Amino acid sequence: MKTLRDAAIGDTVKVKKLHGEGAVKRRIMDMGITKGVEIYVRKVAPLGDPIEVNVRGYELSLRKADAEMIETVEEKAEETTEAK
Repeated sequence: MKTLRDAAIGDTVKVKKLHGEGAVKRRIMDMGITKGVEIYVRKVAPLGDPIEVNVRGYELSLRKADAEMIETVEEKAEETTEAK
């Protein structure tokens, strides 16, 4: 399972599934991160926390713990799979 935390700077990934429960999952969804949304990884802080991303046309900073709850699939990998 690949999460948003595993994505490298410059990667564009698509949200496959949100993990977590209750208020934490709701907070992530309220930030605009839902299934199927594309996320572009802009920057990662020197110690890896936080991660700055572009989602739905705005910039957002996420903690590593929150990024680990967002299961992703790479855009290129998905396009290759659909072409077959």
